[in-house]
Amino acid sequence: MNSQQKIVLGVIVGNRNFFPDSLISQGRQDILDVLSEQNIDAVILDERATKLGAVETWENAQQCAALFDENRHRIDGILVTLPNFGDEKGIADTIQLSSLRVPILVQAYPDDLGSFGLERRRDAFCGKISVCNNLYQYGFPFSQTELHTVKPKTDSFRADLAQFVAICRVVKRLKNARLGAVGARPNAFNTTRYSEKLLQAFGISVSTIDLSEIFGSAQKIGDDDRRVKERLELIGGYVGTRGIPVPSLLKMSKLGIVLDDWMGRYGIDATAIQCWDSLQLNYGVNVCTLMSMMSESLLPSACEVDITGVASMYALQLASGKPSALVDWNNNYGNDPNKCVLFHCGNWAKSFFSDVKMANAEILATTLGTENTYGTVAGRTPAGPFSYARITTDDRHGVIRAYTGDGYFVDDPLDTFGSRAVVEVPRLQELMKYICKNGFEHHAAMNASHTAKILSEAFTTYFGWETYTHGVSKQSGPDE
Repeated sequence: MNSQQKIVLGVIVGNRNFFPDSLISQGRQDILDVLSEQNIDAVILDERATKLGAVETWENAQQCAALFDENRHRIDGILVTLPNFGDEKGIADTIQLSSLRVPILVQAYPDDLGSFGLERRRDAFCGKISVCNNLYQYGFPFSQTELHTVKPKTDSFRADLAQFVAICRVVKRLKNARLGAVGARPNAFNTTRYSEKLLQAFGISVSTIDLSEIFGSAQKIGDDDRRVKERLELIGGYVGTRGIPVPSLLKMSKLGIVLDDWMGRYGIDATAIQCWDSLQLNYGVNVCTLMSMMSESLLPSACEVDITGVASMYALQLASGKPSALVDWNNNYGNDPNKCVLFHCGNWAKSFFSDVKMANAEILATTLGTENTYGTVAGRTPAGPFSYARITTDDRHGVIRAYTGDGYFVDDPLDTFGSRAVVEVPRLQELMKYICKNGFEHHAAMNASHTAKILSEAFTTYFGWETYTHGVSKQSGPDE
């Protein structure tokens, strides 16, 4: 599923009839202008359907709820706008009657100091509190703008809207995610155990396939098959393959065809693969390049059958619209307490690198043989924004928990191999203590963005997960 599909918001314009009508008409138009500017579709009452196309009475609530219900499969979130005090009961009733359970953003107009007369007075500062009180009473989780009152045609509200749209994407897609577990987890990795049942309780499904089925199907494909030749061209166009044996490239191509067929058959959004050591011992190749290509195509793929790891990758991707990667919190960086090295053998999406090549997995090669470990993607991530996240199923307490935060990729010297990066995270030692004390995995998902604030809101407000938020940047978004 395309994580950047056009967002559709149901819009409720709140009104109190003893405030000036002109405020409603202008406020409604302001919101529609901003949504159009941001390429967001609106489902909103026609101006002739109710007074000024706003919601105030029980009858208005029924009309708006019916409109929302007709478009329920399109609507990703609800935007409540208050050009004046608004009618809190009409707004809450609309959402209740629609039966929509989507993210809600409440925006209220500020008053102007020079316009406190009856003809321009808004009182939305107060009205927003009443609306939020009713949403709370009705049991609807909701989000707020950064400022308590804000005009729509401002940079502040545009940032609020961009963040809310990302929250809507995360909530809608993640609660319907279909994850693929390819092979059994490596026996040595208790750390990647997880609960399918806890994930399913939040709408996240897991489909499984044994590696023997993958290998058997791949070995039935001939070297001269048209699809193999096409896949070889795709691999060669994706990453330099100089020095890689042709038999290894043929094996990768066939493996990629089988994985694509299986994912398509079951509608898989993301995969977690047993990347060692059955692949090397029984098939003779690394799957890292194929995983990198999938992640680059916004079909994230994680190592070592880390299903909650790939769920974390998917969440970050939905928040930013950019590829994610699974990493090890791997090494200290000298004596700097706020820097560390991120590493994996080599399956990160190539957009993480300024220069990339195909190689072999040097660590695995020490026990599995160089000839069986071709297929990694090697490169270094340049300086830029960095977000990280981890979802885990805490089976001992029967809950899902998470952490997320922001930092920076830095260009400090690093002489090693594989997919690698140096990052700087404020109060990193505090984060490591939290990870260890609370039983989180050594894997984390990363993304070249500052989107932790988006995930924190999505996880806590709309999923109800206990989420530790660390070092969040002031403004959260993919293009900071």
